[in-house]
Amino acid sequence: MSLLAKKCVPCEGGTMPLTIQQAEALMKEIRDWTLSRDAKKISKEMKFKDFAEALAFTNAVGKIAEAEGHHPDIALAWGKVGITLSTHSIGGLSENDFIVATKIDEIS
Repeated sequence: MSLLAKKCVPCEGGTMPLTIQQAEALMKEIRDWTLSRDAKKISKEMKFKDFAEALAFTNAVGKIAEAEGHHPDIALAWGKVGITLSTHSIGGLSENDFIVATKIDEIS
């Protein structure tokens, strides 16, 4: 099943974060995201023509996050939006991060 078709599932305590190898394999399914050196987060910056477009995109990302119950860190500025995904409860990446990234890619 593709990441786009999946839904996020809550991570419980004791869930292990993805290994570097697992994260690198999932990176192939998302566009233009960067994997941190320690493989604990993924990030992407998108450019827009003005603040209004960047804000509208941020609001669309917020709807995805609420629907999935998995929330990225978002940095909104004039003409750009930076998104960072990590599963804080497990101290690293989970499949949820890649599910949300895929859904964000669909609207960008």
